[in-house]
Amino acid sequence: MQISWEETKNATPVRREQSARGLGWVPLVVLPLCAMALRNFLPAWGFMWALAFSIYMGLKWLSWWQARNRIPHAPWRSVAYLLAWPGMDAEAFLHAGAPVLPPRARDWFAALSKTILGAILFWAAARAIPGNPLGQGWLGMIGLILLLHFGSFHLIALIWQWLGVDAQPIMFSPLRAISLTEFWGKRWNLGFRRLSYDLVFHPLQRRLGIWPATFLVFLLSGMIHDLVISMPARGGYGLPTAYFVLQAFGVGVERSRAGKQLGLRKGVRGWLFMAIFTAGPAFWLFHPPFVLHVILPFMKAVHAL
Repeated sequence: MQISWEETKNATPVRREQSARGLGWVPLVVLPLCAMALRNFLPAWGFMWALAFSIYMGLKWLSWWQARNRIPHAPWRSVAYLLAWPGMDAEAFLHAGAPVLPPRARDWFAALSKTILGAILFWAAARAIPGNPLGQGWLGMIGLILLLHFGSFHLIALIWQWLGVDAQPIMFSPLRAISLTEFWGKRWNLGFRRLSYDLVFHPLQRRLGIWPATFLVFLLSGMIHDLVISMPARGGYGLPTAYFVLQAFGVGVERSRAGKQLGLRKGVRGWLFMAIFTAGPAFWLFHPPFVLHVILPFMKAVHAL
């Protein structure tokens, strides 16, 4: 079969685009492999942070790589997105045309309050329950999540909004969710949610349907959490994955005919259903080996500084 010069010329940009698209995935493969090579040379908590950060930077690079040419923007926005913003919505951050409302005083107060409360729980309250290592670890971990995800990251979002950049908080009042679907889809860790929708859910939904795509997104999330949580702890393998599989099951029940009849997606019933499914099996997600062998030593190392 002969291929004409025109066909070759037209195919070249396609191959270049495919090659460029593939380059966006390279850090997501290389960085975690480099982190895993350090497993036996770092303390458990150090390995956890190295692995988590490597996956985070790989995903962040991928989100930027896919948006970098599609969204016209000043070079400083790319640098700021990669180095000074924890979110994953590259399109919104890079886009300079969308109007951004300035933060309100109550937004600053809420973000600062969560940051201070998290610091108190992590540095002070956790020390107030000696003789209960698991309780200390859990309280410190809750404080760390408040300090970072709910507090500091919210403050960073407000600073960018004040500067006119569309940077939405990655946690959007999750306790106000009145359904499990709303909790995971619109309020919890919106950075990962946007990326998982673009990279996994949307392509699979067109091929497999909504429910299989939803299940696979939760399964993938569980496997990533297992990697970051169970591998550093050297125990509890499979529990984080089981936690997210259970969330997928809960979303399926919620969307079923019986779930609609029971009102599981609205009001008090929806909130209770969401709370039971997310908080009830939380020990599967943050299992004792992780709390005792990773979080507690990390707290001791920070407190000793």
